[in-house]
Amino acid sequence: MTAPREVTTSPRNRLVGGDLHIPVAGGLPRRYVDLDAAATTPASRAVLDAVQDFLPWYSSVHRGAGAKSQYSSARYEQARETVARFVGADPLTHVVLFPRNTTEALNLLAFRLRLGRDDVVVTTAVEHHANLLPWRRHARLRVVDVGQEGTFDVADVVAALDEHPAPRVLAVSGASNVTGWLPDLGAIAAAARERGVLVVVDGAQLVPHRRVDMAATGIDVLAFSGHKMHAPFGAGALVVPRRVLADGEPFLVGGGAVKAVSFDEVIWADVPDRDDAGSPNVVGVVALAAAAEELRRSWTERLDDEAALVRALDHELATVPGLRRLGPVSGDRLPVAAFVLDGTPHAVVAARLADEYGIGVRNGCFCAHPYLTRLLGLSDEEVRRFHDEARANRRDHLPGAVRVSCDQSTAPADIQALGRALRTIATGSRPDRPHGPVPEPRRPVG
Repeated sequence: MTAPREVTTSPRNRLVGGDLHIPVAGGLPRRYVDLDAAATTPASRAVLDAVQDFLPWYSSVHRGAGAKSQYSSARYEQARETVARFVGADPLTHVVLFPRNTTEALNLLAFRLRLGRDDVVVTTAVEHHANLLPWRRHARLRVVDVGQEGTFDVADVVAALDEHPAPRVLAVSGASNVTGWLPDLGAIAAAARERGVLVVVDGAQLVPHRRVDMAATGIDVLAFSGHKMHAPFGAGALVVPRRVLADGEPFLVGGGAVKAVSFDEVIWADVPDRDDAGSPNVVGVVALAAAAEELRRSWTERLDDEAALVRALDHELATVPGLRRLGPVSGDRLPVAAFVLDGTPHAVVAARLADEYGIGVRNGCFCAHPYLTRLLGLSDEEVRRFHDEARANRRDHLPGAVRVSCDQSTAPADIQALGRALRTIATGSRPDRPHGPVPEPRRPVG
């Protein structure tokens, strides 16, 4: 198999790998069309430049008296301010922590809130598992369900907030990783805060695609990931009220999280050091801050481009015979679309797009199993069979869908190429060139 190569002369090369060419079945190498941005985005050139500029100065953070350590520490703390400003947080009331990703951020928060089994967390059927499982581990869930289109409204959330017993937390996604749907965060947050409920937003999909102003919107806590905003160096952010972290043991314990230790007693450090045990990922944090700055400077251009991508996706997918969209197809949405194709398993669609056309998408349940079962209209019995199949490790026939998702490098021609490929697959045709045998379908993950 010929190794992928990257062409460095294209104007799309604002992203590392933006002009990667890959071999496809039975044909010449094609430029790779990456339509899986909702999972992971490549590094931007600006982020890579920031990392390379910093690396000669890389050293321990908050550990040394030398010039490199002092510089690394300063950059680390400066990144807290950069990220706080980027999401409209008030540095007097909030602090930024740097976990690995959104999942770790929400696990950390669920632990630090010291929830009990009688405490209630209101969440929704739209959520990624990262905004379900940590809360389920520590408290009772009260779920806002979705309608046939895969959405809920503010009144549904208000009804859940007003049930007895009163909840302590509202945990809601800022944007769906499956359908790109955007709930009305401002109205939802206002209703929760009126009732004294902490508002926690999973911003993994929202933050890379929309301006966020925590103070104006009424968001108390925001979690997001660098790897979804062109900073794939292992750092995310948890922007959280200082009062939440003022007391109690940290999620991760070790060096740097303490003022004093004996065999009998621990004096924990103050915020934010208490929740910053061990050697932090300063390279990842520098990358995250650079990504935040790049996004902040380009919102107008990006929002216009994304609106055009949504229109292009809607147009092309509407031309594919037997294609059924999942979720809403109107209103303000991210450039994300999930669908099923009549008569063709989702794994086969994804495999053929990859191996015959060089188009990367994702298939499966997208770490949002409850949401997918509703979007697919599965009955309770079908869900039980789904779980039985998973329990028996029989994954070949699990339900799922295909998802396409765009980033700043996606061009209109990429969406057109997707449409042509899907129309060919839907009609049972073959690519308009010599090709090898259709590959075995890849198993869905998550």
